Amino acid sequence: MNGFEQALTTGIEGGTIILYPALGELIGERAGVVNLGMEGCMLAGALSAFAVGAITGSAWLGVLAGIGGGAVVGLAHAWLVVKRHADQLASGLVLWFLALGLTSVLGANYVSQTVTPLPVINVTGLSAIPWIGPIFFEHDSLVYISYFLVPLIGWALYRTRIGLVLRATGERPEVVSVAGRRPELVQMGAVVLGAALAGIGGAQLSVGYVDNWFDDMTNGYGFIAVAVVLFAAWRPWLVMIGAYLFGVALAAAGVLQAHGIEVNQYVLDALPYFVTLVALVALGRSGGSRAPEGLTKALTNSS
Repeated sequence: MNGFEQALTTGIEGGTIILYPALGELIGERAGVVNLGMEGCMLAGALSAFAVGAITGSAWLGVLAGIGGGAVVGLAHAWLVVKRHADQLASGLVLWFLALGLTSVLGANYVSQTVTPLPVINVTGLSAIPWIGPIFFEHDSLVYISYFLVPLIGWALYRTRIGLVLRATGERPEVVSVAGRRPELVQMGAVVLGAALAGIGGAQLSVGYVDNWFDDMTNGYGFIAVAVVLFAAWRPWLVMIGAYLFGVALAAAGVLQAHGIEVNQYVLDALPYFVTLVALVALGRSGGSRAPEGLTKALTNSS
């Protein structure tokens, strides 16, 4: 496998870490709530998954714990924003700081421990396809699940009554209320579900990608996930593309180092974020007109 294929292969796996919280943020923002605490949700999910995986020896029990860890942080954000009418941006940032501190303290005993990682599964037949097979079909199960999750979320948002109510809540919650629905419950459910998906992203990082735990291991991935949603103009397929762009950029830094190419370390560290910024500028300009009306009002009030 040459360096280009290696970057793409590793980029798909790394991009999945971004894809889950980005899809979760998409759901929350479609309901009119932005969650800058996605970073905290990922941290909680990563630590929960690693701790339970290390204790039980089961990576899948760890993933379930990661879902719960992310959902707990999301529930706190939903309660503060929806029930207590707190500022959305401030609430997310506060919960990120809180999660960062708690995971640093609670995770201290797990820094040197090992965990049974999610097994890599080669899809019979598909993994043998030249070039495409190794890139897309030699990963762990969470990567394969994400392949199906993107069209599923797109279908649910645009082809089901639940999706209609969710999108209407993000646009005109008063209309939803008149129709006999409770927009507050819709928003809380969307935020918690999105945070649970971020928890899966954290689990993918700790028990699927690096197979260990260390402080602040998400390294800004949650904020990139929020930016990817803007780049994608709230469309699931573009969310996937944006997440993979970041994953490939992240992998490229490691591949360059592995092949002995002399590049400044700070440039390598900044490369994924630079690619994301370029994508935001190039493809996100038209996204503002597609933003849910309720989200735009909330952010205007926050500023």
